[in-house]
Amino acid sequence: MAEEKIQLQAVADGKRSRVGQDDQVVDSGFASTCCSGILVGVALFFCVLFFPFSLCFVIKVVPEYQRAVLFRLGRIKDEEAKGPGIFSILPCVDKFVTVDLRTVSFDVPPQQVLSKDSVPVHVDAVVYYRIFDPIISVTNVVDVGRATRLLAQTTLRTILGGHTLAEILSQRDSIQQQFQQHLGAATEAWGAKVERVEFKDVRLPQTMQRAMAAEAEAAREARAKVVAAQGELNSARALKEAAEVISRSPTALKLRYLQTLNVIAAEKGSTIIFPMPMDIMGAQDFGGFALPHPQAPHV
Repeated sequence: MAEEKIQLQAVADGKRSRVGQDDQVVDSGFASTCCSGILVGVALFFCVLFFPFSLCFVIKVVPEYQRAVLFRLGRIKDEEAKGPGIFSILPCVDKFVTVDLRTVSFDVPPQQVLSKDSVPVHVDAVVYYRIFDPIISVTNVVDVGRATRLLAQTTLRTILGGHTLAEILSQRDSIQQQFQQHLGAATEAWGAKVERVEFKDVRLPQTMQRAMAAEAEAAREARAKVVAAQGELNSARALKEAAEVISRSPTALKLRYLQTLNVIAAEKGSTIIFPMPMDIMGAQDFGGFALPHPQAPHV
């Protein structure tokens, strides 16, 4: 029974404390509202008193590419940003922060990243972003531009660290898209949208560049040898077929000799030395004319 009484007393004390806190919140809110109303009334009184000179401090203009986030006594006045065009404020009571909605670009400093296959690479990129919600960009982060730059550096290292060197060099488009998605998901809470990400340069160590150049040169030489061997094979097959055709007709070989002589004679030259087989000079080919054969001397 004693324990139950103690628990009931504790619950009652907790209720009384919460009621007291609620009363304090209501009292502080009422006092703040009254104070705010008094300050706004005083500001309006002075604006009317010094009219029309007060228009220089009351009327503000925002360009088409900017928006103004208006604060009244430290609190956001409207749910939407002001602008573009003319809007009014109360001096000494209202303050506004202008936000540029145009696309902003910045360079990501070169980052030395260790790839998945333990190869150090230097990568630098460029990021394009813009503000799509001025109120969030002012209230949720101190400097959205600086925060986006720092986040881009860490995100770049994280993304590239999960890929091999071959993937970084051959799959740049997919890696850029992945980088944009990760960065955009984080900056969305700051009212910024990442529109585009591009890798400017991927630099490798000198030793790695020489090794890759030697590998590429060896691959090119191997392909060149294969192509040359294939050409020799095709040439040998063609010569074999030509020899088979000529072997079936001996006259074809003699005509080929004469055609070669004709081609050589068409060129500019004074002396032509051309080997000719002796069987071409046979009598059956020149109307019974034959060269005399040397006879052995009589003893």
